[in-house]
Amino acid sequence: MRRDIFQAIADPTRRAIVMLLAVHAMTPNAMAEHFDTSRQAVSKHIHILLECDLLDQEQQGREIRYHLRADKMKQIEQWLEQFKALMAARFTQLDEVLAQLKSRTNTQTPTNPTTLTTITKARKT
Repeated sequence: MRRDIFQAIADPTRRAIVMLLAVHAMTPNAMAEHFDTSRQAVSKHIHILLECDLLDQEQQGREIRYHLRADKMKQIEQWLEQFKALMAARFTQLDEVLAQLKSRTNTQTPTNPTTLTTITKARKT
């Protein structure tokens, strides 16, 4: 069964494995040393990452080294870009609303100290 790349990053352990492999290729034993789980548990995570086509494996003698396929990470980046654009637009709208509210407050607030005193007294009564 071919899995979706988002299944690969859904699990914190798999995200940590991806981060390790982003630095350099590693064997399952070398990866397992970074976790408080068994090598078999790490192997299951590696298997899922392979199903997601996020890793390449290279046989070196009796060991298998795994490499991250960084090009596959582009799918995640492209998906996230949609949300970045959406959030940027919403923050721009929020900035505009806040600027409007600020300008209304500035135009409604008198600058004359006598007027301020009068308004303050009127509010108290």
